Amino acid sequence: MTTEDRPRGGPPIAAIAASLQQERRRAGLSLAEAARRAGIAKSTLSQLESATGNPSVETLWALSVALDVPFAQLVDPPRPRVEVIRAGEGPTFSAEHSSYVASLLASCPPHARRDIYVVSAQPGSDRESEPHMPGLVEHVVLCAGRALVGLTDDPVELHPGDYVSYPGDVPHVFRALEAGTFAVLLSEHN
Repeated sequence: MTTEDRPRGGPPIAAIAASLQQERRRAGLSLAEAARRAGIAKSTLSQLESATGNPSVETLWALSVALDVPFAQLVDPPRPRVEVIRAGEGPTFSAEHSSYVASLLASCPPHARRDIYVVSAQPGSDRESEPHMPGLVEHVVLCAGRALVGLTDDPVELHPGDYVSYPGDVPHVFRALEAGTFAVLLSEHN
């Protein structure tokens, strides 16, 4: 952002414009509908989204309410963040009765509904899971080895690169068929 984007002591116009566009689209609202809900003129919102307007605090508050986002998110949007978890890092959990090991890669951030794990398993002991919370769906991409994954009564054989998803709110299994089997598991909470 250049100094031209921010009047001395004023709001970051370019950031506000980008946030307004993004949040309006996320909400699925037309320019006219978002302006109507905020009680402002459509031309005012158009100017703000093109970074040519100078919004008052009252206008921004009205827009934050109309778009159902915190005021601060419009004026200081979250910045992209890169996070790296190296192999072997992150909290690791072992199954009690199998060679199944899960390492948490990314926990669910606020207002999101998913966790990501890397799973390693060896043949000879299945990881049989009881049903998790209602609506949970598990997604698995096998990275190496072979495994039977999915519903306990009807698991699917996966090879490297294969993907399967299944309801996690019913009994399910992860059964390694080769040494060195590992996968990425995404747990999606609906």
